[in-house]
Amino acid sequence: MIEKIGLPRNLVWGFIGLMLFMIGDGIEQAWIVPYLVEEGMSVTHASLLITVYGVTVTIAAWLSGVFVQTLGPRKAMLYGFIAFLIGSIGFIGLGMYTLNLSLMIPFYAIRGFGYPLFAYSFLVWINYSTPLERRSRAVGWFWFMFSLGLSVAGPLYSSLLIPVLGHVNVLWSGIIFTVLGAFLAIVVNKDQVPASEITKISLSEFAKAITILKRPVIALGLVVKSINGFAQYGLLLFLPIYLLDFGYSTTEWLRMWSTVFSVAIVANLVFGYLGDKLGWRTTIKWVGGYFYAVVLILVYFMPQWVGHNYLIMTATLSLCGVAMAGYVPLSALFPMLAPDNKGAAMSILNLGAGLSTFIAPAIVSIFFQPFGAGVVIFIYAGFYVLSAILTPYLKTPDELNGQPAANAKAKVS
Repeated sequence: MIEKIGLPRNLVWGFIGLMLFMIGDGIEQAWIVPYLVEEGMSVTHASLLITVYGVTVTIAAWLSGVFVQTLGPRKAMLYGFIAFLIGSIGFIGLGMYTLNLSLMIPFYAIRGFGYPLFAYSFLVWINYSTPLERRSRAVGWFWFMFSLGLSVAGPLYSSLLIPVLGHVNVLWSGIIFTVLGAFLAIVVNKDQVPASEITKISLSEFAKAITILKRPVIALGLVVKSINGFAQYGLLLFLPIYLLDFGYSTTEWLRMWSTVFSVAIVANLVFGYLGDKLGWRTTIKWVGGYFYAVVLILVYFMPQWVGHNYLIMTATLSLCGVAMAGYVPLSALFPMLAPDNKGAAMSILNLGAGLSTFIAPAIVSIFFQPFGAGVVIFIYAGFYVLSAILTPYLKTPDELNGQPAANAKAKVS
C-alpha cells in the first residue's frame, strides 16, 4: 500500500521524522518578529535577527548536498540536529528571556544551520535511494512532509499552545519534536545509501559546490529553482497591504495564506505522481512556469473584479499552491543533470531555494513603494515565464550528447 502511493517503504521512518523535526523548527515562524517587537525590540533589530538567520539557512542549504556526498546523509542530518539543538538552547535560554541581541543573533544563526542540513540532506538521501521511475513521487512526499510540519502543523501547534504555555515555553516544547524526529529519521530509519555514492571528504569536494556552476545546465537550473520561490516569499510582504484597499482584513489574509499551503501540500503529492507520468520538465514548464504566471496575474486583478469576496479570493490564491507544486519534479531532475557529482548538484538546487528568500523581498523593496503591487506581480509573472522558457534546456549529459536519458523508465521530458 505504501509503495502504491509513492512513499518509499525503505525511507518511511525518515519521512515521519522529517515532518516531526519541521514542526519543532517551524513553531516560531509565524509569530517571532511580532512577539519580539511587542516585547520592546525595535523592528530594525528584529529584522536583523531574521536576516542573519536567512544567511545561515542559505549557506547550510548550499552545503548540504556536499555534506551528504562526503559524510553520508545520516551524519549530515545528525550535524544538522546538533546545530539546531545548540542554537535553540542558547537562543531561548540565554537570549529570549532578556532579549539580549548580542546573544540571540549568534545562537539563532547556529539554529539556522539546523533544518537545511537535516531536511535537505534527507532530500539528497531520497535521490540516492529511490528508483528513477518513482523519484518524482518520492520527492513529492518530501515536500508534503516538509510543508506539513513547517508551514501547517508548526504554526497550528503554536496557535493552540501559546495561550496555555506562553511564547517562550512553546519554543522550548518544539525541541521535543525535533528530538523525536531526529531519532526516527536517523536511528530508526535503517536505509543505507550505496557506498559508491559517498566520496572521501576533501576541500576539492566542497569546491565542487561552486565550480559545478561552470556547467551551463547547472547555472540554468539554479535560475529556475530561485524563481520557484519568488511568489512564496514575496507575496506575503505586500499582498495583504494591497488587499486592504478592497476590504480584506488581516485575519482573512492569514486564513487565505494558510489555505494556500494546505492546498500546496496535497498538490505536492499530485504533481509528484503526474511528474512521473507526464514528464518532469513538462510539469515544471507548464504548471510551475506558465500556469504560475497566469495565476499571479489573476491574483492581482481578481479583487478589482469582485471586490471584497473572501471565497473567490481564497480560491484564486489557492491556485498558487497548485502552481507551486509544479516544481516538485525539479528535485528529482537536478541530480540527473550532473550524475557524476550528485551531491554538488543538489547543493546548487538547495542554494536556489535559499536565494529565493533574498531575491523575492528585494524586488518588493525596490518596486512596490514607487510603482505598486501590479508592477511587482507582473515582474514575478515575467520571471515565471522565463522559468518555463529555460526548463526545456535542463537536459541530462546523455541528452546533451544526443542520446536518450540513461534510464528509459524515468519520464524526464
